[in-house]
Amino acid sequence: MRGRFLLAAALVCAALLHAQTAQPWEIGPFTRPESGNPVIAPRAESTFADPILKAPAHWEALHTFNPAAIVRNGKVFVLYRAEDDSGAMAIGGHTSRLGLAESADGIHFTRRDAPVFFPARDKQEAREWPGGVEDPRIVEREDGTYVLTYTQWNRDRNLLSVGIASSRDLMHWTKHGPAFLNAAGGKYAGLKYKSAGIVTRLDPEKRRLIAARIDGKYRMYWGEGAVHLATSADLIHWSPVEDAQGAPIELLRPRAGHFDSGFPETGPPPVVTSAGIVLVYNGKNAVEGGDPELGSNAYAAGEALFDAHHPAHLLKQAEHPDLKPEMAYEKTGQYAAGTTFAEGLVYFHDRWFLYYGCADSLVGVATAPKTPFAGIQGTK
Repeated sequence: MRGRFLLAAALVCAALLHAQTAQPWEIGPFTRPESGNPVIAPRAESTFADPILKAPAHWEALHTFNPAAIVRNGKVFVLYRAEDDSGAMAIGGHTSRLGLAESADGIHFTRRDAPVFFPARDKQEAREWPGGVEDPRIVEREDGTYVLTYTQWNRDRNLLSVGIASSRDLMHWTKHGPAFLNAAGGKYAGLKYKSAGIVTRLDPEKRRLIAARIDGKYRMYWGEGAVHLATSADLIHWSPVEDAQGAPIELLRPRAGHFDSGFPETGPPPVVTSAGIVLVYNGKNAVEGGDPELGSNAYAAGEALFDAHHPAHLLKQAEHPDLKPEMAYEKTGQYAAGTTFAEGLVYFHDRWFLYYGCADSLVGVATAPKTPFAGIQGTK
């Protein structure tokens, strides 16, 4: 009991220290609720009639992690990645599907018995089987349609891509294929890429995040290793923004001595505020020359600020992470180096709720109070 008290006191002190050093444009720092975490854990008893196997699959038996989040009908809905007990006992060796859970308070969840998004006998099967559908992010369009970005994984690392899907109810989905398949005349059809967050704004009437248009276009930050930018007229078909050499422009790169010294990776959908576009992103710590307060290869979540009128222009970047692996459930799992891998961000009950993967095994949540700059409508 004494050990738990000391750990809790240390975490509170760390949060207070970060709050004092956080820059005014940041949405965080985020703090974990006193109880409730992890909010979603594996269930060995869950079964699902898989349409490819034509047999029951224990679809969330091993791991539940890396969640997307959206507010709908006054509740938080989380789409989480679930791994079954098939394949090799290694990261990426199982089949992933997406489960759906809902909560009235953002912490205590009720979930569906079967996944709502999964590999099937459809046009995307060759890209999604047997690895599955991974690491979702989700936004709401102005008309109420939900747009999902996710990783298509068939266990061929050279065919990794961001898929796009849409739904009106979070239960029934239409898959549209890779985000960049037809961009620039097919130039990016063979590109290996993952992790994509579409820019949002806080709608003052709906009091939730909605996909934002900037100069008539939607924007999406994407990438692992470096963070890039893309544009779209419809949220379905995307084109990478290129540099003078015709390559995808690089906006964030690794920083020696920081939590993202290994590389940065796009997190949840960014938010337009009066300060600019706030991107919460994930950083992998390098084995050598990284953040000395983090372990080697640990993932932590931090923030960057971009110009709302020029989304490729980086204004500021936080020196320290908002959230890093500290709790046992964030460092004990199939990724033992530890992760607080953020993918879901919502504004709910006048607070920010950040949903994240814990050690590639569980789903956690942390919250932050509403910041003064974030209440405006933002760019349409």
